Amino acid sequence: MPLRMRWWPKGKTTKRLREQNMKTKEDYIAFLAEARKETGIDALIPDETGLVTVNVDEAFNVNLQFVEASASILCFVEVTQLPSDAPKEVYRDLLAGGLFGHETGGGFFTLEPDTETVVYNYFFDLEALEADVEDFVSALEKIMHLCDIWTTVNRPEVRKTISFSIRK
Repeated sequence: MPLRMRWWPKGKTTKRLREQNMKTKEDYIAFLAEARKETGIDALIPDETGLVTVNVDEAFNVNLQFVEASASILCFVEVTQLPSDAPKEVYRDLLAGGLFGHETGGGFFTLEPDTETVVYNYFFDLEALEADVEDFVSALEKIMHLCDIWTTVNRPEVRKTISFSIRK
C-alpha cells in the first residue's frame, strides 16, 4: 500500500461543503460567490478562465485558480523579486524552507524565470477544506502573513527560521 502524505489533519467537514463537493468550475464559481457575499470582498469574481486576483494592502496580489484535474484551488502569490546576482544561499533557503512544508505551511515556492520573481503556491483541497468560507479566508490571511515573512528571503540575515501552518 503506497504511503499517502497529508499536510494537515482531518477534521469534521460541514454538511454544506460535503454536499457541495466542488468538482467543477461552476462549483468553484458558486463557492467564490458565497465567499464574496460573506466577506464583502467584491474582487472575488473570476475571469473567463476562473482566475481571481485580489490586491492585499498594496503589497501582494493573491491569485486563485480552479484546477479541474485535482478539483482544487491553486492560490499563488508573487512574494519578492530576486536580484540577478542573488547569492546561492537565497535559493538554498527557499528550497530548505519548503522541505516537508514546515516553513511554508504545506505550500511551495517557484521561481518565474523571466523576472526572477519568487512565487508562493498553495493548493486548497476542496474536499478536505474543513468548514466554510471563514476557514478559507483565515487560511488566506495566514498565507499573506507567511508571504510577508518570506519577503526577506533575499536578505537571509533578516529572515529567521520559522515553522508555519496554514491549517488549524
